[in-house]
Amino acid sequence: MIFCKNTNTALFFNSIDEIPTKIWNHLQCENNIYFHQDFLKSIEKNHPNITFSHIVLVDENEKPTAYSSIQIVDFYMKSMQKDFDFLKKLGRQFGIIKESKPLKLLISGNTFVSGEHGLFIHQNQDKKKVIKELANAINHLVNTNKKLKNNIDAFLIKDFVRESLFITDELKKFSYNPFLVEPNMLLNIDENWLSFDNYLAAMKTKFRVKAKKAFSQSSSIKIEEVTSKNIEEFLPKMTDLYEKVAANADFNLGHFNLETYKDFKDKLGSTYILKVLILNKNVVGFMSGVITKNTLDSHFVGIDYQLNRTYAIYQRMLYHYIEIAISKKLKTINFGRTASEIKSSVGAIPQDLTMYLRHKKTITNKILKLFLQRVQPTPFQQKFPFKKQQ
Repeated sequence: MIFCKNTNTALFFNSIDEIPTKIWNHLQCENNIYFHQDFLKSIEKNHPNITFSHIVLVDENEKPTAYSSIQIVDFYMKSMQKDFDFLKKLGRQFGIIKESKPLKLLISGNTFVSGEHGLFIHQNQDKKKVIKELANAINHLVNTNKKLKNNIDAFLIKDFVRESLFITDELKKFSYNPFLVEPNMLLNIDENWLSFDNYLAAMKTKFRVKAKKAFSQSSSIKIEEVTSKNIEEFLPKMTDLYEKVAANADFNLGHFNLETYKDFKDKLGSTYILKVLILNKNVVGFMSGVITKNTLDSHFVGIDYQLNRTYAIYQRMLYHYIEIAISKKLKTINFGRTASEIKSSVGAIPQDLTMYLRHKKTITNKILKLFLQRVQPTPFQQKFPFKKQQ
C-alpha cells in the first residue's frame, strides 16, 4: 500500500509485501540476491525492533527508476569501541549521542551487509539525478510523517566504492558529510586456480607454510553444512558465538537476528552458504555467505575465541571460503570488513568504502562534519602472499 507520494518522483511503502509485483518486474532487480523480495523480506520479518520503509523512485510516466531499502535503527554510543573515542567525546559535549538515549538513525542501505546493496538503479538512468531524487525522497518521507520528523536525529546513506563517489558526492549538496569506513577485503580468484592446491602453489613459501600450519591445527575440526532440517540443533550455539564476535566489533549499526538464517535457507537455497565448524561434537564456529553472480560475499561469522588460537578456527574459515569459491568457479570473494590484516594474509586487498552522514540540526551537522573529517579506517599492515602480484 502506498502511503505517500512525492511530486510524482517517489513512492513509499511500509513493507516489502506492499510493493506491487509489477514494480519488481519493471526494475528487474531480483537477479541480484540483495534486491530479491525473499532476501529483503527475511530481514524485515526477523527484525521487529527495526522500522523498515521502502522507496521506489519513478519517472514522469510513473515508471520505476530505482529502489532503496530504508531502516530506522536505534544507535547506541556503547556500540562504538575505542577507535571512535573522539566521536564519543563529541557526542557528550554537543549532545549528539547520549549515553542514556540512542541516536535515532535513518539508514538508506542494508544495515547487515557491507557494500553497495541498498540502492538499485534501473538501467539507462542518470545516476546523479537518481541520487538527488533519493535525498529529496528521504526528506519527504520524514517531513511528511510527524512521528518520524520528531524522532529522527540523523541520516546515513551507505556504502559506496571509490568509483561511485563522482555520483554519490551529489549528496554533499544536501549537507551529507562523507567519511571513510573500514574497507571491504576482496580476493580475486585466479583463473588458473582449478583447485585449492593451485591456490597454495601460487603463494610465497612463508604464507604457504602458514596455511598448512592452520590446516594442521584445525585438522580435528569438521565443517558441516547447515540446512533447514538441522538448523534448530545448531542455532543456539551459533547465536552465542555471534554475540561474542559482535561484542568485539568496533562499530555496529544493528544486531543481526540469527533466526533470519531459517528463512535464508528455506527461500534462498544453495545461494546462501551456512556452515558450522565442529570440534569434539561441539560447535566452535560458524560461517555464512551469499553467492551473487560470480562473487562469494562472506556474511556473519561466529568464533569460540578461547579455542581460536589453538585450533586456527578463523583462519580455517577464510581458507574454506576460498575452497568454496574455487570449487564453484567464482571470480571474487568479498571477505567484508574487519580483521583486514589476517584477510590480506590470504590474498585479499582493500576496497575503500564511503558513507554519508547528516544530522538534522544544521549547527550540529556542521560540527559533525569537522569531526568526521578525522575518521579514518584502522591502519593495518597489508600482506602480499603471492609470488607474483595479482
